[in-house]
Amino acid sequence: MRKILIVHNIYQQKGGEDSVVANEAALLRKFGNQVEVYLRHNDDIVGQSKMSLLSQAVYSKKSYSDISAKIKEFKPDIVHVHNTLPLVSPSVFWAAHHSKVAVVQTLHNFRLFCPQATFLRKGKICEDCLGKIPWRGILHRCYRQSFTQTAALTGVLLAHRALGTYRKKVDAFIALNHFSKTKYIQGGMRADNIFIKPNFAEDWGLTAKPRDGFLYVGRLSVEKGARIFASAFNPDQHGFLNIVGDGDERIYLENINHLSLLGALSQQDVRLLMQSCLALVLPSICYENMPMTLVEAYSSGLPVIASRLGSLCHLVEDGVTGLLFNAGDASDLAEKMSWAKAHPDAMAKMGRNARARYLAEYTPEKNYEILMNIYDEALLSCQK
Repeated sequence: MRKILIVHNIYQQKGGEDSVVANEAALLRKFGNQVEVYLRHNDDIVGQSKMSLLSQAVYSKKSYSDISAKIKEFKPDIVHVHNTLPLVSPSVFWAAHHSKVAVVQTLHNFRLFCPQATFLRKGKICEDCLGKIPWRGILHRCYRQSFTQTAALTGVLLAHRALGTYRKKVDAFIALNHFSKTKYIQGGMRADNIFIKPNFAEDWGLTAKPRDGFLYVGRLSVEKGARIFASAFNPDQHGFLNIVGDGDERIYLENINHLSLLGALSQQDVRLLMQSCLALVLPSICYENMPMTLVEAYSSGLPVIASRLGSLCHLVEDGVTGLLFNAGDASDLAEKMSWAKAHPDAMAKMGRNARARYLAEYTPEKNYEILMNIYDEALLSCQK
């Protein structure tokens, strides 16, 4: 059994990372580990000056002090870090290193190489900053369309590259899939301390209900491909589409017949939808890492129709656990949805395959085994 201190900077809009942090903490406790969680929340940035935020993003004295005190009190074996932007900051790595505690960092996105974190610019994949000094991101105002904020974020990244923070102060990195690991290596990270551990989900089980209609669960944002839905969906051909979630792109989905904008729903309600729909649709136009909705769909025996892009090409096996369509191509998505509607038996078989994939790779028990092995590797690295 281990003592683990989990560190995370909570987002203002709750997303998949926040859920992963909560799920991993619960999983570790379930198997008898002692877990404490240090959280800072992005709501706390309200009212702070830009200079104060920039200073904290580079190196937060508060986070360093808090983490050092927590380590002294709790005496963890592992400090497991998730998001650090902006209030936790990379000072957490220095605090843990100075206390001689092993550090693990989960890489939920591509922030170490791309100010925008998703390798997406103007609706298209952009790798201009991968493996380079990311000055192009500043010129393109990639972070929140702001020259100043992008420059500040890039400055944080370059400062810690120069200090060797990620190279010297982190003992093990977690990539969520092989595709992401490849990108991290292309960006200049060492391959030998990047370990692959996917996200996991509780077993939502199967029902004997007849399946019909399509489902989307997630933010309604540009990178998630909401506009693709708006162009692709045809009620005469596809039946109905349930949209769970909200965001700026909602306006493109309003007033479409048989398309239901359900907003935020409880996990139980999402589970019921996943157990009754024909397929989950993931129309992302950016590099996804490991969508929680995909894992939850697989656990429910729900096949996935996804963009043929990045990790989704490997997470969804075309014709086996779902269908792939050309990213950003609404016509191709429409064709795949029409085919799925016309072939319910084939989709049911894909759903059974998806369920088998979940049982083999994405259960809590399998995930715990992988995580413990990564912790062991981090402890060995820390002792060298």
